[in-house]
Amino acid sequence: MAKKAKAEEIVEVAPQVVATKKPQSPPAKPEWEIKDRLYTLTENFGSPIVFTIASKHSTKFPLLYFDEKLGYQRELRYATNMASPFVDEQKGQATLGRIVFRDGKLFVPKQEVALQKLLSLYHPLRNKYFVENKPKERAVNELEYINYEIEALLAAKQMDIEGSEAILRVEFGEEVDSLSSSELKRDGLVFAKRNPVLFLQLANDENVELRNIGIKAVNQGIINLSQDQRTFTYGSTGRKLMTVPFDEHPYSALAAFFKTDEGMEVYKHITKKI
Repeated sequence: MAKKAKAEEIVEVAPQVVATKKPQSPPAKPEWEIKDRLYTLTENFGSPIVFTIASKHSTKFPLLYFDEKLGYQRELRYATNMASPFVDEQKGQATLGRIVFRDGKLFVPKQEVALQKLLSLYHPLRNKYFVENKPKERAVNELEYINYEIEALLAAKQMDIEGSEAILRVEFGEEVDSLSSSELKRDGLVFAKRNPVLFLQLANDENVELRNIGIKAVNQGIINLSQDQRTFTYGSTGRKLMTVPFDEHPYSALAAFFKTDEGMEVYKHITKKI
């Protein structure tokens, strides 16, 4: 009995292709943020009722911007019917506009991009006559200043009288000689509050205290400074102590001398007498 061979059916199964989503790259940050902007005159100009700045280039009021990519000066002009503040990008007849601050302020809506870019990026008077009002940046700057103020006040509070005297002498000179200890402490705190950045710079400058010692030594006759301010001598003997280098402040030179091996011995001797 013949057997019928059953043919095996070969079924080819096509591999399944799983569609994968390509990761989407984050949208590129726009170079220019579309928003309303407010501009204010700087403190030097206050808040006049009307204040006008140049809106087109002229010999009397140049309105140019140096483009580093292109390598040349580009003429600026505010045209109300143009999308760019650059003259070389303005096509057709231009309708010129005026840039007027009223009560020290100029509000520019988001639709007027060309004027905003002219004021925020290219106008030669920006940050001199006027600034863009940026509340976030202003808050950060104010916070930084407050931190400086706190740091300076703490440093002034913890500083000894000699340190306060040295710093105040930089600002007020010989006037500090007539101040009492409490007055030196008070004026040091006032100075730290009014100008915290400068106070901290002076507090961290070791030469400030060295100069102060030198000035006090001269005032008390421990050492002498010649009339031409070129030579320091010992007050008791008149012997030459040092020569001030050319074109250098005498007390800065003396402070540098105090940091040398020879000068350190002189410094110790002077501080014992003061």
